[in-house]
This record gives sequence, C-alpha cells and structure tokens, in this order.
Amino acid sequence: MNEPRFTAGLNIAMKIPKARYEATVAFYRDTLGFEVSEDDVSSTPTVSRTHAVRFGPTTLWLDCVDNFSQPDLWLQLHTDDLDAAVEQLAGTGITPCDEVEPLVNPESRSHWITNPAGIVHLLVETA
Repeated sequence: MNEPRFTAGLNIAMKIPKARYEATVAFYRDTLGFEVSEDDVSSTPTVSRTHAVRFGPTTLWLDCVDNFSQPDLWLQLHTDDLDAAVEQLAGTGITPCDEVEPLVNPESRSHWITNPAGIVHLLVETA
C-alpha cells in the first residue's frame, strides 16, 4: 500500500446555530476587526448563510445552520492519494461519513471523515 501524505487545509468551518449567528459574525467583524464578507450558499443545502473571515492564512467560514442547537467546528485536510488515505484510516477505525453534508464539487475527489472526538474533517485529494 502507498503511504499517503496528509497536510492541513486552509479552510475551517464553524457551524453556528441560527440564534447565535449574528452575534458571532459581529464578534469577528466588529470586535476583532477581521475582514468578513458574506458568501453564496446556494451549493450548500445545510447552510442558510455563510461569512468568510480572513483568519491569517486560513479562511474561517461562519456557517449558519438553522437546525443546530450548539456550535460545531469542521476542519480541512489534504492528501496526495485519497484511496490510500481512506485505506490507511480504515485500519484505525476511521471511515468516510459522506452523509454529513453533500459534497458539492464533483471534480474534486474528497470524503468527509470524523476524528475519534467526532470533529468533522473534509479530506480532499490534491496533486
């Protein structure tokens, strides 16, 4: 089996309950003074609104999720060989859970996974 390489992605998504969304956006924009811009959510059916926050070299996505009762954090990982990565992760009990949210880019090879603590990661194959 090929040993896949893993690297951190440049996207973090904070899934935020609707009741806390405006205050959270205001915190990053008004309190911290970060660059914040609203983005299109038409390709993400589980998200009703989203704002991108420049968070150093990373983009922090503030996603409004109408049916969440508490916030959740989602991370992005990259691998050079998705099939080998999935096989290696399966050996540790980590399997794809693509049902968490539809994968929106059919040109990109990716899977949703969760770490042992239950934190969602988007695992994306990159050249």
